[in-house]
Amino acid sequence: MPAPSATIDGLDHFTITTSDLARCRSFYMDVLGLTEGDRPPLGFPGHWLYAGGRAILHLVGDGGAVRKSGRESDEHGFDHIALAARGMTELAQRLKARGIAFESREVPGRPRKQIFFVDPDGVKVELQFDARIEAGG
Repeated sequence: MPAPSATIDGLDHFTITTSDLARCRSFYMDVLGLTEGDRPPLGFPGHWLYAGGRAILHLVGDGGAVRKSGRESDEHGFDHIALAARGMTELAQRLKARGIAFESREVPGRPRKQIFFVDPDGVKVELQFDARIEAGG
């Protein structure tokens, strides 16, 4: 089966870093009615909050995602936007052809692959791929 054509299917999630995980978690659960759900063992503190059965908000404590991304910052707030995508190989080739540096990762314990890069204004973008689709099965 040929690899899927490269495409963006929509928003996957957004990530917020916080100095007070409990307060931030409570805020989004109490005010917006999000629920906490399953989160893979990513190696840094956080919570995944769900709406409609999907993890739409990733909360990260102590700037873990900021440090893990390679940015030297203790800033809190918006960290990155993640888009659901297909065609990882083609999208990686597009980035390379345009001279855009990126990092590829696999999510521990999940059939998910990721590409991270920074847009011209410094916004971190994550592309989320279903590893089963990318493998052709």
